[in-house]
Amino acid sequence: MRGSFKHVQPIGEGPTAGDVALPPGLPYPDGWASVGFSDELKPGTVLTRRLAGEDVVLYRLRNGRIRAIRPYCPHLGAHLGLAEVEGDDLVCPFHRFAFDPDGTCVRTGYGSAPPKASLAQLPVREVNDAVFVWRHHDGRRPDWEIPEWHTLGHQPPRHAAWEMAGYAQDVMENAVDLGHFVTLHGWPSGELAAPIDWDGTRFHISMRVQEDFPLLGRRQVDIEVDGYGLACLHTDVHTPALGLKMCSLVMATMVAPGRMQFRQASRFSFDEPSRLPPVLGRAVSRSLSSLLAGPMFKRSCEFTAADFPIWSTKKYLSPPRLAPGDGPIGALRHWARQFYPPDHQEHLPAPAALTVRAENGARSGLARP
Repeated sequence: MRGSFKHVQPIGEGPTAGDVALPPGLPYPDGWASVGFSDELKPGTVLTRRLAGEDVVLYRLRNGRIRAIRPYCPHLGAHLGLAEVEGDDLVCPFHRFAFDPDGTCVRTGYGSAPPKASLAQLPVREVNDAVFVWRHHDGRRPDWEIPEWHTLGHQPPRHAAWEMAGYAQDVMENAVDLGHFVTLHGWPSGELAAPIDWDGTRFHISMRVQEDFPLLGRRQVDIEVDGYGLACLHTDVHTPALGLKMCSLVMATMVAPGRMQFRQASRFSFDEPSRLPPVLGRAVSRSLSSLLAGPMFKRSCEFTAADFPIWSTKKYLSPPRLAPGDGPIGALRHWARQFYPPDHQEHLPAPAALTVRAENGARSGLARP
């Protein structure tokens, strides 16, 4: 009797994931996309990651450089995610054809002359302890870059990754959705410290917020956010009263229509106590950072995870019905248009009135009702 039920699924409850319930609301964005963290790609490791509906194969050379390639061997189409790295050559598992660091076939598995064949390499960058691959709908080469940010503290970053329904633009939009920081994340109040700087493929936000800390009460928190394309957000968070600094890299990558992988990496440090001798102050700072980095990263991930059920079930509405206090959502959507193919621009209307309303709402600041 039990065997007859092996294909039966439990009755579902709750909202249906957006990538199942709804047609895709946004196309794949152009530009850089995160496909992993640096420490996932040890020398000799071959990884397969998903990007915009296709596999990408990654491997690291002996000199530390990373290669990103399309997944199929030009010989007879074997998937190179099953390949091995021998020295600096990628060796196909099917007929042992080997490809050098430039992607050129240099030998076969049975000693015959190699064919004139090459791997299809993709632009790849390793920056800020993360790996990014470039994708563009018309095949153009990279025309902007993700910069290196400062390194905070003495420890390697802590990181985590998840997969869910949603869009990379939702993640970037969250950074300017000032209202949800109060209603969803529980900030007592917050405001923009300066107008948002929209500069080509990047933007910058400065915020001053109040946050309640267990046992410590309410403290001011200064936040600086840099967004680059629809690829990543870099956030610097400073709580002066606690001497606590945190920098986080948040990255969303579209892997299928309406579905994304979400990665977060964070570093932490404490200011050195000024009343102590420098050597002792440095030791105290490092000890606190080492002791508290785990709990602080857990708390940071829990803060971010409050958005997961929203992102994974929401519908992309265009135009939205915005209200004062929302933040400059319309302005971000107008900025984000540049990262989509021109023939999909009809999905992304951003009337001037929408932008003005959003910016007016942003200037009003936030406070818990």
